[in-house]
Amino acid sequence: MKTQTSVPTTKVARATQFVKAGVKVGGNYIKHYSKKLLDPELPREELHKDNAADIYEALSELKGSALKMAQMLSMDRGLLPVAYSDKFTMAQYSAPPLSGPLVIKTFRTYFGKSPSQLFDSFNINAINAASIGQVHEAWKEGKKLAVKIQYPGVADSVSSDLKIAKPLAVRLLNLDERQIDYFMQEVESKLLEETDYELELRRSIEISNACSHIDGLVFPKYYPDLSSRRILTMDWLDGLHLREFLATNPSQEVRDRIGQLLWDFYDHQIHALRQVHADPHPGNFLMRADGTMGVIDFGCVKVIPDYFYDNYFQLLRPDKLLDPPVAEQVFLNLGFLVPQDTPTERKFYSDLFVQMIEMLGKPFAVDWFDFGDDEYFNKVYAFAEDLSKMEELRNSKVVRANRDGLYINRTYYGLYAMLNELKARVKITKPEWLHSEQLVGQA
Repeated sequence: MKTQTSVPTTKVARATQFVKAGVKVGGNYIKHYSKKLLDPELPREELHKDNAADIYEALSELKGSALKMAQMLSMDRGLLPVAYSDKFTMAQYSAPPLSGPLVIKTFRTYFGKSPSQLFDSFNINAINAASIGQVHEAWKEGKKLAVKIQYPGVADSVSSDLKIAKPLAVRLLNLDERQIDYFMQEVESKLLEETDYELELRRSIEISNACSHIDGLVFPKYYPDLSSRRILTMDWLDGLHLREFLATNPSQEVRDRIGQLLWDFYDHQIHALRQVHADPHPGNFLMRADGTMGVIDFGCVKVIPDYFYDNYFQLLRPDKLLDPPVAEQVFLNLGFLVPQDTPTERKFYSDLFVQMIEMLGKPFAVDWFDFGDDEYFNKVYAFAEDLSKMEELRNSKVVRANRDGLYINRTYYGLYAMLNELKARVKITKPEWLHSEQLVGQA
C-alpha cells in the first residue's frame, strides 16, 4: 500500500482537493453522456465507479472528517449506489497510511521523543489506516501494544471540511440541503470529539469497565502514560474484521454467538448506560473463531438525553404507538410532526412514522430474531427507497427529524447491517418494561 508523505492542512490546500474531485466528477459525467449519445441504454454503473474512485482518492488524501463522512456513507446501503458503498468501505480500515517521518514527527510533537525511545520496539509501518488515524504495532515490557496516531491537521479542519464538502454531497448524492444543515452541528460536534484522544481514553476505560460483565466481549487495557491528545496506546487485540471473519466460513453457532455479543453490548449501553459506542462499523470489532469478540475505538460516543430516550423508546410500545393522541404527542416531542401541520398533514405523517417504526422495530416484537432473513432487509431497503422518492417528503418545508436521533439511528442501522451479514439468530434482550406489554407487531 502506498504511503503519504504529507497531509493538506490549510483551508486553501484542502479546498483545492475538493475542487479537483469536483472537476474529475464533471469530466466523468461528460464522458458518460458522450457515450450515451451512441448508446441511449447505457447504464450508469461505469459512471458511479469512476466517480467513486475519484472522490475516494481525494478524500483519502485529505483524511479526517472528509474521509469519515465517506466511511459513514458506506454503511448506508440504501443511500448510495453500490459502487460508492463498496469503494467508501475502504475508509473503515484501508486508507493510505502516513509515512514513517510523519509518524516520528507526531511523536516528537507530543512526547518530545521518538517512538523508539518510548517503546522497546515499534513498527514504523501502519497495520491499519482509517479516517481519523492509523494504528501501529509496538512492544513494551513483553506486551504487544496497538498505538493509534491521529493524522496531522484533522482536528483543525473539521468545520471547514464540512462546509466545503456540503455542496459536493448535495449535488452528487442528491441529498436534501436542509437536512444537511439541520444535522451539521451534531455531526461537527461528534467529529470534533473523535479528534480528542484524551476524551476517547476516558470513555474507553469507562465503557469497557461498564460492559466487562458481558461474557465473551474482550476490551484492551489502555495506557494513559503512553497516550496524549493525538496518540492513544492500548493492548493489541487479535481477531478478524467481519468480512475476513466470514471468509473463514464460521459455523452458525459461532455466528450466532458473536451476533448475540453485538446485540447485548448495544442493549446494555443504550438502556443501562444511556451512552453508546455510536460507530458500529466492522473496522471496530475483532471477531474470533471461538465466538469471542474484541471491541475497539470509543472515539464516537453518543450520550442519550433523557427526554430523547423517554420519547424514542416509548414508540416500541403498541399501547403508545397505536394510541393516536399519545403517538401524536410523542411525534411532536421528537420533531416528526410540527405545530403548524394541518390535520391532513398530521394524519399522513403519523401513519407514515407508525409504519416505519413497526418495520424497524420488528426485532423487538419477538424473543428471538433471525437477522439472516434477507426478505426483511429487502423490505426495509425498499421502504427507504420509496421514502426517498415520496413527493410529500421531498417538498416538505420542514425537516421532520431529531438531531439526537441521528447517531442513535446510525447505531441501530450499523448493528442491524452487521447482524445481517453474520446471518445471526439473536435472543432479543430488552428493558423490562418492554416485556410487560404486548409488543409492536404482535397486536
